[in-house]
Amino acid sequence: MSREKYYDLCNRNIGREVEIRDHHGKVYVGSIDRVDRECVYLRPIGSSVDPGHGTYFFAAAALTAIALVSIASFSFRRRPFFF
Repeated sequence: MSREKYYDLCNRNIGREVEIRDHHGKVYVGSIDRVDRECVYLRPIGSSVDPGHGTYFFAAAALTAIALVSIASFSFRRRPFFF
C-alpha cells in the first residue's frame, strides 16, 4: 500500500485500536491519535493523560510516531467482550 493510502486509512480511523508492523518486523499496538502526511501517531492502549496544566509535554511523549512509508502491515484490533 502506498503512503497516501495509509494516510487516508489512518485518517478515517482516528481513535480506533490498530496493530502496525514495520518493514523491520517491529510491532506497534495502540489507538490512532493523529496522522500527518509523514507519520501516524499511536497512543498506547489503556493510557489516559489528565489534560490539566503541564501535561501537554507528557501527553506528546506518550505517543509513538511511525513513518507511513515504513508500514509493512496494518490491522484493526478487536477488543474481547467481557460480561
